[in-house]
Amino acid sequence: MKKTTTTSSGNIFVDLGYSPDEAAILQMRADLMADLRKFIKVRKLTQAAAAKILGVSQSRVSDLITGKWERFSLEMLITLVTKTGMNVKLKIAA
Repeated sequence: MKKTTTTSSGNIFVDLGYSPDEAAILQMRADLMADLRKFIKVRKLTQAAAAKILGVSQSRVSDLITGKWERFSLEMLITLVTKTGMNVKLKIAA
């Protein structure tokens, strides 16, 4: 049985068959969620402490930590990231 490999496009969501525009948004959401999870982990915050900083309920922090990306809009994730003191910048590459 011959194994084949496929080179990634650089965006897992494109590789999974999403349209390029939808994949771009999904990738941004995934990146922001990862940054928020890292913020919580590095600071060794409890979910309750993180919820207080982010201004959301503990159950929303739980959703974030467990990767329930479908429950967070891009706008909401940007809002949460800015509440941590981090800055969000959008880069456009040709």
